[in-house]
Amino acid sequence: QLQLVESGGGLVQPGGSLTLSCTASGFTLDYYAVGWFRQAPGKERERVSCISNSGGYTNYSDSVKGRFTISRDNGKSTVYLQMNNLKPEDTAVYYCAADTRCRGSWLGYWGQGTQVTVSS
Repeated sequence: QLQLVESGGGLVQPGGSLTLSCTASGFTLDYYAVGWFRQAPGKERERVSCISNSGGYTNYSDSVKGRFTISRDNGKSTVYLQMNNLKPEDTAVYYCAADTRCRGSWLGYWGQGTQVTVSS
């Protein structure tokens, strides 16, 4: 079964940190760019970061730039999203997705999502 699985979400206080993981199962993630997306209740889905298949290219939305870091370990077929200085507005379900490039249509593989809640 070909799938992406996210993990690492949870409840954290403002200013805290979390690291999300996105692991591929049933296929090799090496050939894919991976994006992290999030969706809060009542809001549209937002792409927060993307990393190319080699890891040589990354980008971030303005809302997370300087606080989030995306990285990957192709040997483990895993992409990480390190989230620091978390704010209540970061609360959302976070999803990872794989496509051939960061400018792709993102119609391919998606994970089931992991909840991140930032609250005191």
